[in-house]
Amino acid sequence: MKIVIIGGTGLIGSKTTERLRRQGHDVVAASPNTGVNTLTGQGLAEALAGAQVVLDLANSPSFDDKAVMAFFETSGRNLLAAAKAAGVKHHVALSVVGTERLQESGYFRAKLVQERLIAASGIAYTIVHSTQFMEFLGGIAQSGTAGDTVRLSPAFVQPIASDDVADVMAEVALAAPANGIVEIAGPERMRLNQLVGRYLAALGDARRVEADPEARYFGARLDDGSLVSNASPRLGHISFEQWFATVGRKPS
Repeated sequence: MKIVIIGGTGLIGSKTTERLRRQGHDVVAASPNTGVNTLTGQGLAEALAGAQVVLDLANSPSFDDKAVMAFFETSGRNLLAAAKAAGVKHHVALSVVGTERLQESGYFRAKLVQERLIAASGIAYTIVHSTQFMEFLGGIAQSGTAGDTVRLSPAFVQPIASDDVADVMAEVALAAPANGIVEIAGPERMRLNQLVGRYLAALGDARRVEADPEARYFGARLDDGSLVSNASPRLGHISFEQWFATVGRKPS
């Protein structure tokens, strides 16, 4: 089966590509550095020719409100038009648990636009809603840092390792379209400030983490239900301690 992975050289894309190739599938890892650009449309028709499945794992290079909306709206329209022209049978996209609840954030407004474009495209689809990747903990810490203090919401999170995400994306690519949303989450639910505190302590990072209920998460206020799934998500297998043991002291 020919499968095109948009964002195929990124964190999740490269791992998903590896898994599907091991199973004998013809996988095109598409990204601007391989000559495929969803913003301009460059290389899309050629990459998608003969493809049965497309996985959209690309992310915006900028979180600025206007830039992120332009990215997901433009790339989404271009990719869906090219997929329809190529006769793609299953469009799979990776999104975020809580997208519809976090509309104060420009990033999540743009992700919701992307999801709605997919649902209205007429192509059979599956949208995978994932909780936050463990690999993004460093970026979350940085987003709340002022001096030596990190202020983060004490809302619940349920982070998932990228290897668990890639396992699911590979399986979904080979399954029948859900024509809806599938949710995935990590095996442990904990508070965001406490998790980041554990992460920084494990790294030997001296920054102090403070719980601040008013702290924004990329522009959005959080409550205990914002970032977690109560829709019986599929759970990953890798705990924080297991994940950290594999990354050691490398920054995320």
